[in-house]
Parts: sequence; structure tokens; C-alpha cells
Amino acid sequence: MATQLKASRRDFLKIAGTSVGGLVIGFNWFSCDSPKVEVLSTEQILSQAKSFNSYLSISPTGDVVIYSPNPELGQNIKTSFPMVVAEELEADWEKVRVVQANLDPAKYDRQLTGGSGAMPHSWERLRKAGAKAKFVLVAAAAKTWNVPAAEITVEKGIISHKGSGKSGHFGEFVTEASAMTAPEEVTLKDKKDFKIIGTPVKNVDSKDMYTGKPLYGLDFQREGMLHAMIQRAPFGMKIKSVDDSGARAVSGVKDVVTFGTSVAVVGNSTWPLLKAKKLLKVEYEPDGTVESTADHDRLFAELLKSGKAEVKRKDGNVDAAFKGAAQVITSEYQCPFIAHSPMEPENFFAHVKGDKVELIGPTQTPDRARQETATLLGIPPENVSVEITRLGGGFGRRLRADYVIEAVEVSRAVNAPVKVTWSREDELTGGAYRPAVRYRFEAALDASGNMIGYKLRGVGMNAGNTTRENNFPSGAVDNVLIESIEHKSSITTNAWRAPITNFLAYAEQSFLDEVALAAGKDPVQFRLDLLNRAKTTPVGELGYDVDRMIGVVKTAAEKSNWGKNPNVKQGFSVYFSHRSYVAQVADIEMQGGTPVLKKITAVTDCGMVVNPTGANHQVRGGIVDGMGHAMYANLTFENGVPKQKNFDSYRLIRLKEVPEIDTHFVDSGFDPTGLGEPALPPTGGAIANAIFSATGRRLRSQPFIEQKEFSDIKLEIRRA
Repeated sequence: MATQLKASRRDFLKIAGTSVGGLVIGFNWFSCDSPKVEVLSTEQILSQAKSFNSYLSISPTGDVVIYSPNPELGQNIKTSFPMVVAEELEADWEKVRVVQANLDPAKYDRQLTGGSGAMPHSWERLRKAGAKAKFVLVAAAAKTWNVPAAEITVEKGIISHKGSGKSGHFGEFVTEASAMTAPEEVTLKDKKDFKIIGTPVKNVDSKDMYTGKPLYGLDFQREGMLHAMIQRAPFGMKIKSVDDSGARAVSGVKDVVTFGTSVAVVGNSTWPLLKAKKLLKVEYEPDGTVESTADHDRLFAELLKSGKAEVKRKDGNVDAAFKGAAQVITSEYQCPFIAHSPMEPENFFAHVKGDKVELIGPTQTPDRARQETATLLGIPPENVSVEITRLGGGFGRRLRADYVIEAVEVSRAVNAPVKVTWSREDELTGGAYRPAVRYRFEAALDASGNMIGYKLRGVGMNAGNTTRENNFPSGAVDNVLIESIEHKSSITTNAWRAPITNFLAYAEQSFLDEVALAAGKDPVQFRLDLLNRAKTTPVGELGYDVDRMIGVVKTAAEKSNWGKNPNVKQGFSVYFSHRSYVAQVADIEMQGGTPVLKKITAVTDCGMVVNPTGANHQVRGGIVDGMGHAMYANLTFENGVPKQKNFDSYRLIRLKEVPEIDTHFVDSGFDPTGLGEPALPPTGGAIANAIFSATGRRLRSQPFIEQKEFSDIKLEIRRA
């Protein structure tokens, strides 16, 4: 059945912007061939086009320009957003162009990328934008031909009236249509009639990316622009003195600027700045607590044992359950600080011009960049313009605006346009890491192996709430106590892809395997029994959809042939994250004493899949990211300084270590629920449980390759 939506005339008549920078491409999304040569450039089309709403405009030639408001960092949103608009519009894909919209809070809600929330938030808005444009185009054609609008059909940008034999493309009606009043109600297509949504579509920037066309912040150049690179203070320290004479003597260096706890070298290009930065002699002194990894280990042990915790959830009588238990299982799991490590290090352009500022670069939160700039300079936010380039990764690092503010600070100091660029060493040592966290789990079993009590205490370094207290297995156990403790550290942290759940899922799913083993039950069936309990007789609040989780569990067991091949050791994991559900099975075989990861089977329920190509990439990318960091990544500190400063000491996954990944999607009938993050959290648990199944050794700490339990085994996961 079609859906009726209401919208105001004001919403409909918002005018779309036409500033496009270097991010415009005309592309036949379905073709595997080279893009067709177009007669008009996108800029020419925009100059002639009529705006129908914030999301699209149409030119007299029939070309459609669709604006993608959210920053693109590899999640394929610059492709999937326009697909939704064009579905309702019934556009001709050979005439669709996609433009990255600049920041404009008056036109777009939630113009950011984070929390896997872009598509769930914008789904209806995007559909409405396309449907409204189609409505007035049809109305304009009906008026022009003097025929009933109900008799008109639209397909691939062609408007037709069968009875009269008349037809024409969108462009023939744009002038008349753009002057029409928006309807109070608009009918959206029934999902069964979708022609574009659900069809594999290539990334609209694919050709530009593999041919090296400038798209990213690092590509941005402007005549007269200066460059800056920055020396930042160790964590917990401030500047005592600066000797910049050596840096100033380097040819190409124009200035050295000190602000806050940072020193910036400014010049004509990055190469002399790299040399000059090494010649800075900066003396620091403590400004608070200066921490080392040894301090963190001590604090974790103390806080897990006796720290004052905030109770996040309490069901039943936990003390009585554990006192009367036939068996109690207790385990601790820990993870280190890790960096986001996007392929493109942080960078941003700023030009402070009196009480106005121009910002250009890669950011997940353009409005945060605008607001923090306005606050720093004491100017109205509307005086700050933000142009969004494509992001070469982010994973949460670019939710912060620290590197944007650095560019603003330097531009103000030297009174010139400035681009700040971070090196790889800067990116690894400059902070905003995934918080280090440690968990203690306890489970109480009765004589029949049923879990009657569950405890979780989490301690994090600048982590906020380290738990997800209403997630599974809460609601499936009568007696539950979940607590969280936060230590305020001098080491700066930030959301890291699938915040908290990126590690909590591994720890929780590994622990549930420990409990299933103690109970003498199959790990998959053990989880299903708990889920069925939550479905039939839930305890307290459920923060997850039981049926959707059961659906991915059963499908993953089926697709992976769970337990059917004695020569393959398997590990299972399932998690709910960011509104979506993912279950994974890792297959491992032992070869010469080394665990060899053969395959990971992933089953995802993310609601309706808009673009199967993008969805597959998101799941595969999340698994590779989750596996790589669980296996290898680790940041340690000495006196406020990271020991790992580049990829020679900070280990990431390699191509030869990526296994076969078999992806499946479950259609549960829901609208899109998000996919940027949900595939990552279950991965560590699936691999760790498979390694235990193969070796009998439990992994309770990340990175896996540094576990003392494997000191006599070369723990090397490699591609089969």
C-alpha cells in the first residue's frame, strides 16, 4: 500500500544551492562501460536548472542534479541518497548528476556522517523530495496538454499520456512545474514497485577515484594559499619555552606561530615544513596528569576491584542468584587505546577574512566546524561557510573539529589563507583515540546450566558509559547488574567506529561462549535459548528487537553450515548495533600449528537494502576493519607520548590476511536502519571463539597477536 506524507509549502519551496567545488560527476550508474560523453557540463546544467527543493534541480535539457547533503567518507552515501530521490522521481539515470552539497542548516537536517544514522534519518525526506518533484512535473504536463493528471505516467524521465499519444522529458515542463504550489499530501511508491532501490549501483565517484581526479581535502589547492604543519604537546603537558630559530632558517618557511599547546610552522609547501618541524626545540612542563600505560594498567585493576561505579541496570536479586548458583564463571577482557588511521590524514583549509571565515575540507560534522570556529572568533555562525570535500576515511576521527580550529588559528595569526596538513606521525600521535576499556563479566548457572545471574562492570578511559545496558543478554536473565566507571584521563579520546560496542561485542560474545561451554551447551543454541526467553518472558526493558536478532542467528547458522564439518573449527558472534543486527561465523583450520582463517560468513538485517553493491562493501569493510584492529592494533604510552608513531610499529591488517567473506542480507520488512558500523562489532568475537575452538586457548585481550597464551604458537591469521 502506498504511503501518504504531509509537508508544508515552505519545506517544498526551499531553494537548492549551486556551489559545487570539484565534486561533480555525470555518470551512468548502471553501466559497466565508461561514462557517456555529455553535451553540457554540470556547471552549465546548474546555471539553467530550476530548483524543485533542497535535494534536486532539473534543467530544460532534462538533466537531473541531485544534492547529497551528508559528507561522503566511503559509506557510499553520495550514491545511495540520490538513488532514493530518483526512485520516487522516476528519473533517467543517464541524465542524473550527483553533487556534494555544502553545509546549509537552513536546507538540511542532520548534515553529518556518524552513528550510521544518515539513511534512517533521511529516508522519508529523500523520498518526499523526489515524489513532490514528480507530482508537480505531472501536474505541469497535465496543464500543458489539458488532460487529467491521473492518466499520466512517468518512466525514466519521460512523462507520457497514452490517450493523446503525447510525451516529453522532464526539462520541457520544469518552468511551469517549478512555479506550482506544493501539495499538502504526496503519495509515495509501494516498496514492491521500486525499480532503482535494491538494484546494484556503482559508486558515483568511482571513475574519479581510480583516475586520480581531485576529490579529497588533501587535493585542495588555491593560489596564494600557505601551508602549515604543527608540533603538538604531549598529553598532560603545556609549553614552557620555544626555540624556533632552526625552523625559521629553513628555506620556504615564512613564519612560526605558537597558540595554546601547539607550535605551527608556516610556509609555501609541506616539504620544508616537515624539515622545519623537526628543528623546533620545545620544552614542556606538566599541566595536569602525565600518564603512561603502566599507570593505566594499575588504574584498571584498582577500579575493577573497588572503584565507585554507576549502576546502569539492575534486575531481580543478583546477590541471591550468585549465592545460590551451582556454578559461577568470571572473566576479564581488555582493549587498548587505538588510532582511527584513516587513509587520508587530517587536513583543512581556512581563510579568516575579518569577521568572515571560509572553510574547506574533509569533516564528518561540518556544523560543528562552523560553530567552533564562530565561538573561537566571536562571530555569528552564519559568517562561516563550510565546503565539504570527500573524506578519505574517518571512522569517527573527523567528528572532531580540532584540526579545523588549528587551520583557523593559524590563518588568523598570519592573516592569510592557510591549509593545515597532518603527517601520518601526527595522525597517530595527535590524540582522539578509541578509549581503552576493561570489563569484568560474571555469570551464575543453576544445576541445569541455565544462566540465572549476569554481572558486567566496565571501566573506561574517557569513555563515558562503557556499557550498553539494555542490549542482549539483558532482558533474557532474571538477575542482572550492569555498572560503569569512567576515569578522566589526559589522553584525548573520541568515538571510534561503533563506539564502545566495537570492543564490548567481542568481550560479551566471547564470554557468552565461555558460559555456554560451562553449561555444556552449543554456543548458537545457548544464545537462541536466551533470546526465546527474552521473547516469551522478558525481564525489564529490551533495547533490541528479539525477532530480528533470532533471524540473523538462525540464518548465519544455516549459511555457515554450523557444526557440520568436523575439520572446520567455528566461532559464532551476534550483535545489535546502531539499529541493525549482524551475526557472523568464522571458520578456522589448523595448518602446521597455525590457525588459518578460511572464511567469515556474515548475515545482516539492516532493513531495506538501498544499494546491494554499497551494502556488500560496508559489511566487508566493517569485518576487515574489526578483524585488523582486534588482531594487531595497539597504542601504548610513556610520559604522555605514544610509543607507536607510524605503521612500522603500529600494525594494521594486510591484504594477504583478509579471508573470504560471504555476505547475506535478511529482509525483515523494515525501512533502512543503518549499515556503516553494525558489521564491525561481531567480528572480533567470531574470530576469537573460532581460535578457541581450534586451539583450546581463550583470547581475553586485544590485540590478539600479543597474548601470552599463545607464546608457544605463532598466532598468524592468513588468507586460505
